[in-house]
Amino acid sequence: MSGKTLPLLRRWVAEEPGCGLARGLLTLATSERMSDTVLKQQLLTAHRDAQATGEREASLVYGIFLHTHRQYRLTADHLVAHFERWPADEIATLMLDAFPADGDAAYRTCGDALVEQQATLAGPDSWAWTSCLAAVRAEQGRVREAHRLAEHALSLNARSGVAVHALAHAEHELGAGPASTRILDEWMAQDPQAVQLGHLNWHAALQSIACGDFADARHRADTALRHEDVGMRAATNWRLTLVGQEPAGRSDPDHIRELLAAPGGMAEVFHTFNLALALAVEAATEDLEQLAARAAADPRPDYREILAPVVQALAHITKGNPRAAADTLAALGEKAERIGGVRVEREIIQDTLARALNDSGNPARAADLLHYRITSRHHHSYEDLLLAPH
Repeated sequence: MSGKTLPLLRRWVAEEPGCGLARGLLTLATSERMSDTVLKQQLLTAHRDAQATGEREASLVYGIFLHTHRQYRLTADHLVAHFERWPADEIATLMLDAFPADGDAAYRTCGDALVEQQATLAGPDSWAWTSCLAAVRAEQGRVREAHRLAEHALSLNARSGVAVHALAHAEHELGAGPASTRILDEWMAQDPQAVQLGHLNWHAALQSIACGDFADARHRADTALRHEDVGMRAATNWRLTLVGQEPAGRSDPDHIRELLAAPGGMAEVFHTFNLALALAVEAATEDLEQLAARAAADPRPDYREILAPVVQALAHITKGNPRAAADTLAALGEKAERIGGVRVEREIIQDTLARALNDSGNPARAADLLHYRITSRHHHSYEDLLLAPH
């Protein structure tokens, strides 16, 4: 995850153009910038060369082929078979996100069990697998354990991007506030080109929001997030909006509409949800209602049953009807988890429900909803403001 990754991969491919694994890894790292034609060509070449090297290399490149083509369920199935033959293969950890990306709870559970099994096989001295296990524990809500594992992985390899990311998730659940932003800033300062720079700054912005430092949150969003980072910008700005704060630099509504209209605009539930948040920040009620209707007519259950009501609730809020928004979101209950993403990302639905409950004359229900967060987080100025009169 370091800023040296791409230069080193490009150098490896240049020095060994016949190394299929090198070409496959470079393609995995840069696939989002490739056309479908170039992507397929690069991976066919990589797989042919990998087959000439060995079965493990060919298996890894085939997994990369499936992953970069967003065939997440097939990728997950392939990884299960791959680890049976090559236990604790660290390179294959780069594709483990296929399990949650599939969107099926059973696959997420299978992926968690796989990581636990492989981390045990690798042993506690494997910083790569310890980092992966820390990420799993953070998502499972086993926060103290996740924190301990992440710190141990960083003691083995201080530059582990997966470990520092897992630490950020754990410290979000703990409400670590400035203590967390200091750790993240120190880590990022060591490698200003790190792959995760924008995302870790987003985590730091959430910690600043948690302790009421809204100016720092806006500054991070404006300086560290790129134009393309619509989801992270929207997730920051909607949180600021919910507590009556001025958002950071906003997204262009026309750009959001273009993204929704693009071929992949509604390819994934969570991506579409983030675009809906961006529309909500802009109070684009009509766009939200159109998107809700589009999702309601979608044959995919998660779009029809989860995304549509969530987007409709956002529309209710932007047109000043918090009671309808609260009723809509409360009816979803735990099913809202099917929106995708991870705990810290899905939490914004709970934030929205709390604000809607409070604004519609149900502060007691809002307080009950956020009780665990306020009692378990060291810094919770954000939650206090969600429960304050607006």
